Amino acid sequence: MIDCLLFGLSYGVVFQARFGVWPEFYLPLTWLLEVWLVASYVLGRYYDAKDASKAFFFRQCLGTLWTTLLSAAGYLSYHWLSATAQDAAVYRSFLLPFLLSFGLLSLLSQFALNEVLRNHLSESQKWLVLGTAEQAARLSSLLKWSRLHATLEHCPIGDFAKLADCQGGCSFVVPSMENLPAPVQPQLIQLQSNGFEILSVFGWSEKTLQRFPPELLTFSDLLRGEFSISKYSFQLRLKRLGDVGVSLILLVLSSPLLLVAALLIRLEDGGPIFYSQQRSGLNGQPFRVWKLRTMGVDAERAGAQWVRARDSRITTIGQFLRLTRIDELPQLWSVVMGEMSLIGPRPERPEFEHMLEDQIPHYRIRHAIRPGLSGWAQVNYPYGASIEDSANKLSYDLYYLRNFSFWLDVLILFKTMRLVFNARGAVPESF
Repeated sequence: MIDCLLFGLSYGVVFQARFGVWPEFYLPLTWLLEVWLVASYVLGRYYDAKDASKAFFFRQCLGTLWTTLLSAAGYLSYHWLSATAQDAAVYRSFLLPFLLSFGLLSLLSQFALNEVLRNHLSESQKWLVLGTAEQAARLSSLLKWSRLHATLEHCPIGDFAKLADCQGGCSFVVPSMENLPAPVQPQLIQLQSNGFEILSVFGWSEKTLQRFPPELLTFSDLLRGEFSISKYSFQLRLKRLGDVGVSLILLVLSSPLLLVAALLIRLEDGGPIFYSQQRSGLNGQPFRVWKLRTMGVDAERAGAQWVRARDSRITTIGQFLRLTRIDELPQLWSVVMGEMSLIGPRPERPEFEHMLEDQIPHYRIRHAIRPGLSGWAQVNYPYGASIEDSANKLSYDLYYLRNFSFWLDVLILFKTMRLVFNARGAVPESF
């Protein structure tokens, strides 16, 4: 929103200074603003406001510079392709000072906004856990990957004095709603009527964690249909239409890139360009997924295994292909054929799934929708290769199923673009 206001202000002031008149509405400039906003997001200019390091400020400056260059290149390309020579000359003459002034104002506003938000967010939301100390400790451990600032404090259910002394800014989590003692119930109802927030673990997980740890879910949560999607859903049909359209476009646009990558793979070790694996898809049905080969030819001679940090099996060109996600591009054909989606839980190998189903509760729920090239887990959780990582990723998959919509898919798509451009999340960082 701030960038939109600064864009209009800079445009008016620079145009007035350059031509002596106030500008009229010019439609291509709205496209320039859209390019700026998308490039800013993808290049990471809208990062977490908690960061105050020197690296953050350097990243903001570099991101603003690249956004300015991309916006200028896109705008000049438009004029070169479609505008008249006179219009192109007029707008090129003020484009550079306009973008430079706008970029500088945008950068300064980002620094100022970051400082304001960082100070504001330094005060965490306080939650009182009305349950056992073990329940409070378990919920506290889940805050590691929380997007929101929050602190948890244990409050024994029978501690009426602590409940009575609670002041504004405090909220409550009740792990076992059905087991609350009768004397506590009217007191909680009174607190709720006074404006205090009281949530079950289910509601707290959705609001604070933006994921659903599977071990916290009860059978009643599943039976209510919280994680089921009707096959007749309009959103699901819209998702499928977007999958096919976007995948075909990406396949055409990326075909030269695939040819170059194929040549480099062949030149490095003379092995095959593609490799395939069996994965579990919709309703657990197996299908074969194809990727560009990023490991040595005999990488799994000892059997199936997860990728490790600094895995020696990954080839030199394979490391680059994984960082940029180019190795995933052949899976677009699986999307077109209906075996996968652009957005959804990542498909797992059956060899691992049998083990995961035995050790992670409710694991098979993730098969309620087509697996995806990217997903809510991939854009929120680092690359993982362990049972604990799989459980954490499942918690994000459950959130996706609970909140599934076409617009959530669009959000995940943009977040994926940001990860790809910043070469993050494609390989394990540590053991």
